[in-house]
Amino acid sequence: MLGLLIADKNMETRKQMANLLIKAGYDVTVTDSAVKAIQGVLKKTAQVVLLGTTLDDFTSVELIPLLKQCNRNLMIILIADDAPLPMIRKARTEGIFYHALRPAEPEDEEEIKQVVKCAMESLNRATYTRKALTH
Repeated sequence: MLGLLIADKNMETRKQMANLLIKAGYDVTVTDSAVKAIQGVLKKTAQVVLLGTTLDDFTSVELIPLLKQCNRNLMIILIADDAPLPMIRKARTEGIFYHALRPAEPEDEEEIKQVVKCAMESLNRATYTRKALTH
């Protein structure tokens, strides 16, 4: 099963996302540490990352290229509702998979589940395609 990492400084957001995605059947790890997020990607325990706007002293825009250097196929879902538009644009150019707002209502949680499902399916398709091309 593909691993899912929730990396956010906000404890309530980590709990909310973890509960939501564990109930949806995903293998979830949570952290509030940039170092642990990078380790999770390097060790290949995380293929999809839900990333908040800051971790430790790093902004998400600083972390995204580092995470992508560790795994260029990494799917990063930026969870940010208070980020300025230039930051969102920069994150998109750095290669995020999706930008979502923090869920405020139960209906908003469905968006998160759908985007994670889509990221996982994209990874599975890409992995299958790479394997098919090498054989």
